[in-house]
Amino acid sequence: MVKDLLYLGVDVGSVSTNLVLIDKWGDVKEALYLRTQGRPLETIQRGLAKLAERYDDHQIGGVGTTGSARTLASVVLGADVVKNEITAHAVAASRLVPGVRTILEIGGQDSKLILLKDGVVSDFSMNTVCAAGTGSFLDQQAARLQISIEEFGELAVKANHAVRIAGRCSVFAESDMIHKQQMGHSLEDIVAGLCEALVRNFLNNLGKGKKLEAPIVFQGGVAANVGMRQAFEKALGHEIFIPEHHKVMGAVGSALLAQETVNRAGGLTQFKGFSMSEEKIAANSWECGDCPNLCEVIEIQEAGQLLARWGDRCGKWENALAVARSEAASEAQLQTAGQ
Repeated sequence: MVKDLLYLGVDVGSVSTNLVLIDKWGDVKEALYLRTQGRPLETIQRGLAKLAERYDDHQIGGVGTTGSARTLASVVLGADVVKNEITAHAVAASRLVPGVRTILEIGGQDSKLILLKDGVVSDFSMNTVCAAGTGSFLDQQAARLQISIEEFGELAVKANHAVRIAGRCSVFAESDMIHKQQMGHSLEDIVAGLCEALVRNFLNNLGKGKKLEAPIVFQGGVAANVGMRQAFEKALGHEIFIPEHHKVMGAVGSALLAQETVNRAGGLTQFKGFSMSEEKIAANSWECGDCPNLCEVIEIQEAGQLLARWGDRCGKWENALAVARSEAASEAQLQTAGQ
């Protein structure tokens, strides 16, 4: 019996690497959330190995990649489509919450605000610089309060009166939090205040001058924190929807895009197979000094063979690889013709 095709979406970020399999109806059949730990290549292969325990190559109908290491992931996997996080998150939210107008996304190291109109991204903004607007802000404060991040949200919703804490900088927030403790405020009120501080930071940095309209979807790992959901609802005056697979929505969007791309191209995928989890793949980089740009060129090798290069603004090194491949292909054709 032929099994229905599944579509693989991979989102490789600085904190987590997420792999998702969806069926032809767009339903999530498998979702992996792995810590990247500064080793994206190894984490991608580890995720592939986990999926290989339950699935085979013939079940994969298409592959999409997104995230900060999307190009790396596409080379390793043989992706059919490579898209940025904004597009991937928007596609996933639009499918799961039809008519969505606003997407709030907060991960461990960055945050995003995406506005949609008629299903199309009309505006967006990102914070990739300051930790005070990301999930790491809550992690840091939870550690200083000696509570687990899992307890954080539950304590926040028990607060009687959230105290106002300076949240524009994680250093100032710590000082202010200590001051509030010394004044005698309860742990619950302080935790709720920290949630509201992060929300204020998010809205001031990313939402300033923008109209945030309902329906509103909250995505990313921080969406699991009920205190943050409550704080956003209080600030925006609207109900906040949290999708079931909020932690891996980028990967879900990539899988949906892969399905669309492959179907449009005739149904053939470039997926290299689950065996890539066992291949010896190495990533190297160097600084090109041929011009003042000093581009950092990245290259990927599989078993000593050069697979890809990127990072050069002028395309010199990428083009050199493309020419070498073209010459090798022409030589192979001539040898075949000679036989």
